[in-house]
Amino acid sequence: MITPELVEDIAQGLAGQGLDESAVSALRSAYPEVHFTYCSDDDVLTGKPVTAREGFNVYLVDGRDHCMQLTGDYTAATGLVLAYCVDDEDM
Repeated sequence: MITPELVEDIAQGLAGQGLDESAVSALRSAYPEVHFTYCSDDDVLTGKPVTAREGFNVYLVDGRDHCMQLTGDYTAATGLVLAYCVDDEDM
């Protein structure tokens, strides 16, 4: 079950170590019951993050009906999108 506390714990951990493929791999091992998607925040066209940190946003995903969709409802959430933010100055 995905809870606000779980999301906060994950976000705090990522804020300390940074969001990259190895961090997502470690999260997948630590939380096998949670589906994690890793992408650029520019790839997330709709939805509002449930939490934002410097360098990344976290979104809830509902995948119960075979089609993944963003949600704001923790009780419907089956996974998390961990979306890194690219600073326009870096481009």
